[in-house]
Amino acid sequence: MESERWVFLNGEYKRKAEATISVFDHGFLYGDGVFEGIRVYSGNVFRLHEHMVRLYESAKSILLDIPYTLEELEAYVVETVRKNQLLDAYIRLIVSRGDGPLGLDPAECEIANIIVIVDKIRIYSQELYDRGLTAVTVPTRRNIPDALNPRVKSLNYLNNILAKAEAKQAGAGEAIILSSDGYVTEGSSDNIFIVKDDILYTPPCYLGALKGITRQAIFDIAEELGLPVKEEPFTRHDIFNADEVFLTGTGAEIISVVQVDGRPIGEGVPGPISKDLVTQFRKLVTVDGISAFPAEVKV
Repeated sequence: MESERWVFLNGEYKRKAEATISVFDHGFLYGDGVFEGIRVYSGNVFRLHEHMVRLYESAKSILLDIPYTLEELEAYVVETVRKNQLLDAYIRLIVSRGDGPLGLDPAECEIANIIVIVDKIRIYSQELYDRGLTAVTVPTRRNIPDALNPRVKSLNYLNNILAKAEAKQAGAGEAIILSSDGYVTEGSSDNIFIVKDDILYTPPCYLGALKGITRQAIFDIAEELGLPVKEEPFTRHDIFNADEVFLTGTGAEIISVVQVDGRPIGEGVPGPISKDLVTQFRKLVTVDGISAFPAEVKV
């Protein structure tokens, strides 16, 4: 029988069924808030500090005050992992604007709601990691950066959800979202990389891509492997003619894309550089971060 899940909610740990918020919460009403998705590998909360910094920067950008210091909230995240006794897990850390009236004014919300959920997650089957995904470019375009800065990881994910729905309607495993100018930005919930002549390319964030934590991990691993990485705009044409394509994200981790818009990528199977990056990533995620469990604790 699966153990009881505990949720951190505004300074208290509550059982899953008891962890509720008001229907007047502005995160629910308007998508007014920010969040982070974080992974736990063998008890190690991978790059927790980097996630926390991004959370606080996102909150500052939308004038949202978090009622804990970064260090306090970081400790609550680790304790929530311990309380759920999961060595391998997904963390959803949510900061919503809080309860308020039906009007838009954020100043009417007195204090933010802080929620930490720890549970298991599976985005893709192992078969898809082994043989690769199919993807399509979708009609929905990425929000323009001067309307909503892509570095803000906000609760309003409708742009991404529409892209994912369009990919599913087309029978593909993932969406590739273009900017209003036709440049590649990212997937529905992933950053995108292409490999051409042993060089990695990924879209710059100013086009509409999130500054991903896993994306940065790829930069770091590539540097150790001696692989150049370039942040520069590219188009569908560049994807079609790439040697390899892969997606990165906290939920998806690293997954190859072997077909885009009906065109096979490279040999139509996950490529050697993608596989090597996965191998090195698997080593990194268990040591880079904060251990949630003392060595003597057995879960």
